[in-house]
Amino acid sequence: MQLTVKLFAYFRDNRFKQQQMEFPDDTTVEDIIVSLGIPLDELGVLMINSRHCELKQVPVEGDQVAIFPNIGGG
Repeated sequence: MQLTVKLFAYFRDNRFKQQQMEFPDDTTVEDIIVSLGIPLDELGVLMINSRHCELKQVPVEGDQVAIFPNIGGG
């Protein structure tokens, strides 16, 4: 299946901002994140088509997956 993957903040460093990518049909959001080398403990918000999603959710053809890191501040 073809998905649009969007990365935010420092997840873009040495990666990309937005990219069309091909994945097997049963790929989870977690599988996508792991394939990009993003540490799971640094995850903040995950979205599919602008709606909050979970790591084990499986997107479908044409979906847009957005991956945000944890943001901290003082």
